[in-house]
Amino acid sequence: MRALLSAAGLLTVLPIRGGRFDRRSAPAMMVWAPVAVLPIAILVAAVIWGVRLLHAPAAVAGLLGVATLALGTRAFHLDGLADTVDGFGSGWDRDRALSIMRRGDVGPMGVTAMIITVGLQAYGFGVLAEDATGALVVAVIICLSRTALAVSCARSVPSARPDGLGATVAGSIPVPAAVIIGLVSIMVLAVAGALDRGPSGAQVGVIAAMAGYTGCMLLVRHAIKRFGGVTGDVLGAAVEITATIMAAGMILSY
Repeated sequence: MRALLSAAGLLTVLPIRGGRFDRRSAPAMMVWAPVAVLPIAILVAAVIWGVRLLHAPAAVAGLLGVATLALGTRAFHLDGLADTVDGFGSGWDRDRALSIMRRGDVGPMGVTAMIITVGLQAYGFGVLAEDATGALVVAVIICLSRTALAVSCARSVPSARPDGLGATVAGSIPVPAAVIIGLVSIMVLAVAGALDRGPSGAQVGVIAAMAGYTGCMLLVRHAIKRFGGVTGDVLGAAVEITATIMAAGMILSY
């Protein structure tokens, strides 16, 4: 329970005080991340569905939902996405790229990545949440995207730096555990899709989840090649990429 509370305190704006965040406690926190964000996910889904009930366009409802999600998570992962893309596109060597990622400013590539990601998520969430079961799918996607943290921290993944959040969590999740988390998540999204759209929704759920994890793993693989491992920013980017691909994939059934 302490790990869950710590994860909620770290990953959301919920006023929760958990335990210490260190190499010993980090693995459990990464595993609990999907549950920790559940209250925020429910709120986001409710906002989008509520706005859709007012006959607002799907994109508008989705944008308000993504804004709520950003506020509820301190835009923690969006910031990581922007910094990671800036690092990828810097054109400098590993050390200089990592230095760019540590700066507080955001470059044009990072801004572009955020705009595209927010736009795709807003449209995807808005289209999905046209009814109660669709809103459930949105909440499930938000929660499942946080499993990217555990998947990206599998034992074989090194840290790009000797310090920072990445160094605390990188390589902390046993590979079998990461695989099980991924497989369970695929089944969960399939069930959510089935509740919303029947058998076709289940099939799309499997495809969307697998595509999301593929995108996550490709991102991590490129980070290892470019930076020598993952950082906290890369983990945030993994969450956003996974959520975006899952949302985009699920609307294929609409």
